Amino acid sequence: MEVFLDGLPLEPFALSAGQILLQDRYCLAIDKPAGVETQPTPARYRGTLYDALLRYLQDPARPQQRPALGMVQRLDRDTSGVMIFSIHPRAHRPLTALFSGRDVGKLYLALVAGQPEPAAGEIRSQLARNRASNLVRSVARGGKEAITRYRVVESFPGACLVEIELLTGRSHQIRAHFAERGHPLLGDVRYGGPDRICGEPIPRQMLHSWRLSLPHPVSKDALDIEAPIPADMEHLMKVLRQNPS
Repeated sequence: MEVFLDGLPLEPFALSAGQILLQDRYCLAIDKPAGVETQPTPARYRGTLYDALLRYLQDPARPQQRPALGMVQRLDRDTSGVMIFSIHPRAHRPLTALFSGRDVGKLYLALVAGQPEPAAGEIRSQLARNRASNLVRSVARGGKEAITRYRVVESFPGACLVEIELLTGRSHQIRAHFAERGHPLLGDVRYGGPDRICGEPIPRQMLHSWRLSLPHPVSKDALDIEAPIPADMEHLMKVLRQNPS
């Protein structure tokens, strides 16, 4: 008997055709929905994105042969958007090298509280996880370099839509940097973000991995992979646009 205490659905997550953004012999790019763990945890294996990918890639004619799956990036459970994986041994090492060498363009969209000043800029700090709170914070020394560029795309009463370019890929980097600037992500209650705005409940942290740009790890062709803005973020922006004051 299996018992899950994490509040996630009992029915395991499965990939649908509409979530496949790109697939060839070497790579698979998907549009990850919010609410799905990327990697197995001590509490759960079934229902994670990793589990769903293995089931999607499994060859029915070879049920004993484990699919070749390389995971080079991670998104938080409540972050949506594009992710790319290697699905062939020839692609594992070069795709890992692209991400570790900062050869991947990573653009995110986020709804944040308030109006950042200036409207475009760069945030640099050393980030480390606080053992007591388990939150990521900027530290004077002993952390890892984190660089976040941003620009405000659209302003609303009490919030704005921000386009974010990650030059590094630290855990919780966007969430920590904007919270420390006094502009936490809408719905990111762990980092001080509001759980309601304009009377509307915010179901999750409003963070979306929007676009990845990189050379193909085998063919070297340019890849520009985009995940559409999810329905919950579109809905919240519609609410904000309808509340001008």
